[in-house]
Amino acid sequence: MKMDRSDPRGRVAEHHRSGTGVARIGYPIEVRTATVARRERLTPNLLRLTLGGPGLAGFHSYQCDDHIKIVFPDADGTLRAPVPGDDLELDWPHPLPPTRKYTVRRYDEKALELDLDFVLHPGGLASTWADGVPVGAEVTIAGPPGAKAFPHNHDHYVFAVDATALPAFARWLEEAPPGVRAHAVIETDDAADHAYPLAVRDGVEVVWLTRRDGRSALADTVRALPRPDGRTFLFAAGEADAIKPLRAWSRGRADALFTGYWKRGVAGLED
Repeated sequence: MKMDRSDPRGRVAEHHRSGTGVARIGYPIEVRTATVARRERLTPNLLRLTLGGPGLAGFHSYQCDDHIKIVFPDADGTLRAPVPGDDLELDWPHPLPPTRKYTVRRYDEKALELDLDFVLHPGGLASTWADGVPVGAEVTIAGPPGAKAFPHNHDHYVFAVDATALPAFARWLEEAPPGVRAHAVIETDDAADHAYPLAVRDGVEVVWLTRRDGRSALADTVRALPRPDGRTFLFAAGEADAIKPLRAWSRGRADALFTGYWKRGVAGLED
């Protein structure tokens, strides 16, 4: 099976434009082998794996929403990785091997290090793997396949995210130009995960929420924010149903990028 090497397949992705809005940037995709260099527990439910090694030479990541696919072996231990094809495509075996997508939290081209943050939860393919994988283990990754560029010409930014989109927001905080103004509403299942490390930026206000009985207050909290002056950009990412109500809210109010990273009650949504 062939996959466009700039194809966002694997995520439930939607964006709409107003003015310059959102533009997609395509990258040449590579398939690489790296090793687990470090493990760091960031919060009770968030784990960072740092991958390293010469296989990361030439890796590229330019947008805070960039992601890679981890390619896992089949149940019998066979690894069926894709191979680069022609015209910015990957040639994937059929049936598709088990994979999961993760945001590029950090890439250091000098140290050849790549940070991936995992939300740990029972029964998840990647979560179970990340929780037990030892330092020194080999990992096969594909990507990034391209990204939806965050514009830098807006007066205000609004982030509506859950724990799965924390790496994207955290990276944006570190890489955004000076003088940005933003509100971020972050919702987690466990208040202990509010300890996730975030850079402190003047002009950026962060509101933390904790789900109660599985009910999300993310959309209501964002809709209650004071309306800022000037042109606004909304990044809504996380559980698909939790961010869905913000679609109507954003129309006529903000340029927006919506990305459903997962859906409650649906296993392996990205496949």
